Amino acid sequence: MFHNPLRTLWDEGEGAINGWLSIGNSFVAEIMAAQGFDSLTIDLQHGALDYADALAMFQAMRASGAAPLARVPWLDPGAIMKALDAGAYGVICPMVSTAAEAARFVACLRYPPLGTRSFGPTRVGIAAGPGYFAGANGLVVGFAMIETAEAMANLEAICATPGLDGVYIGPADLTLGVTGGRLAPGFDREEPEMVAAIDRILATAKAAGLRAGIHCGGPEYAAAALGRGFDLVTVSNDVRLLAAAAGASVARTRALAGREGRAAGLASY
Repeated sequence: MFHNPLRTLWDEGEGAINGWLSIGNSFVAEIMAAQGFDSLTIDLQHGALDYADALAMFQAMRASGAAPLARVPWLDPGAIMKALDAGAYGVICPMVSTAAEAARFVACLRYPPLGTRSFGPTRVGIAAGPGYFAGANGLVVGFAMIETAEAMANLEAICATPGLDGVYIGPADLTLGVTGGRLAPGFDREEPEMVAAIDRILATAKAAGLRAGIHCGGPEYAAAALGRGFDLVTVSNDVRLLAAAAGASVARTRALAGREGRAAGLASY
């Protein structure tokens, strides 16, 4: 059976660089997978894609050796188990705000006796190779997203959940949760209250023996997060990378042609 590259990296004391897939297209997934990411996450929550797209994207990513992950739409057993059956080696679950929710999430990830996952590894049983059932509980990783004021109030209890592998910070929703909407959502937070919240999540996860992940807007913040001790850092996503590269190419061409004054047609995503 295939190993999980994330677990290998972590065992070696390294952090993982994660890519993020929001475009429902297998060729886009294949292109991203060829760029050297340690893992790639298909975003089934906010991405412009559905389950059929995700299945083809997992297939396209397989040859790269990057760990295939999925962010599911919500804490829904069916969605979590179906993502695993499609080929996810790890699941990021949004809006986990209590220890009870974290325990329900963990149960969905593991086959009995460690959980309640239903058996039916339709694709992953082929993709991961023989013996998937015997090794699945140790293969799959689960990250609970810490994004709400309620989650911050219950942080220690969430991190104490047996079987949880890690917590993942979604800075945009965390900002809304911590500040009540006083600050606009976004990545790469530098405000003292947000830095304090992020530091607290990281420290609490480490004290509980969990891995910690964070969504970043760019390489500089991601590299700094790895230096601070994060175990998984997401560097932007396919939409933002495509928009940035295309915009830079057009702007450079206009500059060289002496046409800098013409405005771009669309705002940045």
